[in-house]
Amino acid sequence: MYRIGQEEIDAVAKVIRTKDFFKINNSLHEAENAEEDMKKLFNVKHAIMMTSGHGALTSALIAMGVGPGDEVIVPAYTYIATAMAVVAAGGMPVIAEADETLTISPEDVEKKITKNTKAIVPVHIQGFPCNMDAIMEIAKKHNLMVLEDACQADGGMFRGKRLGTIGDAGALSFNYYKIVSAGEGGALLTNDKTIFDRALIYHDSSAVAYFGDQLSDVDSMLFCGNEYRANEILSAIMREQFKRMDGILKDLRANKKYLMDALADVCEFAPSNDIEGDCGTTLPISFKSYESACAFAAAEGINGSVPYDTGKHVYKNWTPIMTKTGALNPLMDPFKMEANKDIVPDYSEDMCPKTLDILSKTAYININPDWTKAELDKMVENVKKALNK
Repeated sequence: MYRIGQEEIDAVAKVIRTKDFFKINNSLHEAENAEEDMKKLFNVKHAIMMTSGHGALTSALIAMGVGPGDEVIVPAYTYIATAMAVVAAGGMPVIAEADETLTISPEDVEKKITKNTKAIVPVHIQGFPCNMDAIMEIAKKHNLMVLEDACQADGGMFRGKRLGTIGDAGALSFNYYKIVSAGEGGALLTNDKTIFDRALIYHDSSAVAYFGDQLSDVDSMLFCGNEYRANEILSAIMREQFKRMDGILKDLRANKKYLMDALADVCEFAPSNDIEGDCGTTLPISFKSYESACAFAAAEGINGSVPYDTGKHVYKNWTPIMTKTGALNPLMDPFKMEANKDIVPDYSEDMCPKTLDILSKTAYININPDWTKAELDKMVENVKKALNK
């Protein structure tokens, strides 16, 4: 979490005093207000507050009609929740390479498309924008849905449009490690009314039928769903966090630019699909080897990391996916379903060698939006020292 203060404390206290924490209520309507805030902030027609980014991804895929017999292309470099959302919908995750930008490779996406492909999930990992022009062109060419996983990129942009608003739907996350946060939380964004209607029903176990007038403008039939409904306390925190979001991004970007300008003659940075829209949370530096990247990340004053070593963000460490264990009960396991028998992928740890090579030769510096000029200059000094070792 980057910034939080008295405003969030006051917002939560206000909700607590009402003793009315449920989303549909006769008091503050903070969940509904947070959804209205997002519609304005992200310039979309529909938004749903949820309990997690994974809940938003799963709800969106269900709403898109993804199910048994469908393939969904996901990047080799993303948190496991992206692939697990596909499995939760009953589909098969097809894993595509990342490219030098550390985001999904449009070239490899096109190679992975089959007659069973239903959707593409580009992931704006670490706040790095995917090449959404290329992804949308591919999707249009092959009549595919696009679900943007913007869970690590709240408020980021590609060519002037917010990440998560370019595809058919987008997912955000508000957990502790994200740009804006309530500890946990997420949201679904879309301009497609059918996706919105179905996601609204699914994310609330059809309970929308029993509370308020949420179905007054819904055309889709009711069906069984899951439970990702947000509450008033989470929503009240997020309303204040949304006010902070663009200020946080402005300062992150400014500090990242300062470092890049100061280090341009000594560092090779990973390329960006849109450096202006990049969230600025992470400075990716390219190296010639895994060993040199690790040595740099571990150097004094760097406090860096190598994405190859980030566990469940790398496909080969997605144990339930790699071992094809899609559910505890085998009859509920998409990897064992009759409809999927001809499309179960042949996963292997070396199936995306380009991704592993790029991740192993990259080191990250995490950016703090509140760094002072003195602290930025100290980081520049530390980087130059680490590179000269």
